[in-house]
Amino acid sequence: MATYADLELVKYLCCCKKKFSVCRLYLCKYCLQLRCTDCTQHEVDTPYCPHCLENMPSGEAKLKKNRCSNCFDCPVCGHTLVTRSTSHTSPSPDDPTKTIAKKMYYMACGFCRWTTRDVGLPDQSVASGSWPILQNPHEQRISSLLENYKIMAQIEKAEHERKKYVSRRSHLYRQDKYGGSAAGLRRKGMSTFSSMSSTESKVPGELEPSVTVDSFEPLPNEYFTEPAALVKTTKLAHRHSVPEFQPTEISKLHPIHKHLLMRKSLRCKECEHNVSKADFNPSSIKFKIQLTAQHHVPEIRILTPSTFTMNKETIVTLTLSNPSVFGMTVSLHPIEDESDTDYCSAKVELPKKELLLAGRDEPSMQMYDDSSQADEFKDDPKVIVFRKGNKIGFVVKVTPVVNEGDVKIQFMMKHEFRNTTAAALQSESKEPEIVWLEHKVYMNLGPIAKKDPNVSQA
Repeated sequence: MATYADLELVKYLCCCKKKFSVCRLYLCKYCLQLRCTDCTQHEVDTPYCPHCLENMPSGEAKLKKNRCSNCFDCPVCGHTLVTRSTSHTSPSPDDPTKTIAKKMYYMACGFCRWTTRDVGLPDQSVASGSWPILQNPHEQRISSLLENYKIMAQIEKAEHERKKYVSRRSHLYRQDKYGGSAAGLRRKGMSTFSSMSSTESKVPGELEPSVTVDSFEPLPNEYFTEPAALVKTTKLAHRHSVPEFQPTEISKLHPIHKHLLMRKSLRCKECEHNVSKADFNPSSIKFKIQLTAQHHVPEIRILTPSTFTMNKETIVTLTLSNPSVFGMTVSLHPIEDESDTDYCSAKVELPKKELLLAGRDEPSMQMYDDSSQADEFKDDPKVIVFRKGNKIGFVVKVTPVVNEGDVKIQFMMKHEFRNTTAAALQSESKEPEIVWLEHKVYMNLGPIAKKDPNVSQA
């Protein structure tokens, strides 16, 4: 978990000039560029309920207003409601003198202990019963507005399509647009695409205009004479969760149908290839395509914190790990003429030699011997501190140039990348193509030590 604990200390520059950690970037194998969530195209694969994991087509989810019909959220705290059973006694239909026990169900929240009985909802005879749904008093008005907007959109689309076919606006177009009837045109022997498309289409109906509210009713006297009952009053979050009703009292809260989540895939905007695509089944955590940069780009981390002083050279130990199964060569170079002055608070002296990394081998990662690997790769002890498996520790020399603030450095990292996708497209006999990739790395090494004013300098 150390990778995610220091998430914002080491960042890589995306192709859209934004900085993200390596675990939040994707590497497109076709255009060989780092992509973030802002420079990728998001595509919805399937909506699903996060509680019952029921997936449905996008059209069906739209009809259900992107809510699950079987799962409910607590209107007070937002947790998922669970169904509980209880027994009710009722007179027997055969013999009124006898009573029979009948199983009934109600919903309760396991976090805040809210139940449907608190708002007077009757218990249901089945576990997944049809709980009463509140009807929006403005539903008919909203439906009529939406219907008219759809008709107007169709008319505008027909007008746009007409312009493609009618290059010169003749008198037929003007008659059709400004009231020429289809029957009159047919008597004159005039039948055009424009007249047939618009006169036979639907016409928006007459809508009742909205009424402007000029005055409001005064507040009741109990708002000024009696103390405020904040326990019985809903909060702003409760009203925003149900915007069509916006209840003002706790007793008017009703169960809320759980919102659906979207299982989406990410596509590169340049080459239009998928960089992330999950399995279709919502209960599966596997990915069909997952080109996370953390699986292909070497990861740099800070091993131990250091104490920095202005204009004083400090040795900082960094780690570099190879996520690929192949061996990798990495070289670090300074960035010249960098416009980003936020990461120019220190000078850094990088290793001049190339850093060799072993491939990642999961079964034998715990069996590596540091001394044998150091002899195999002929490491310089002044540069390479340790080597274990696919990870090495190396040192850099940092000299802060500011009095206060964080010590930030930047450099260019070049590494080998075996493009297995390109090799698979060509032929199976060829070896994977090796290309060199460059990434700008920005690091925050920590704050500069403040001088104690009570300590006198010699």
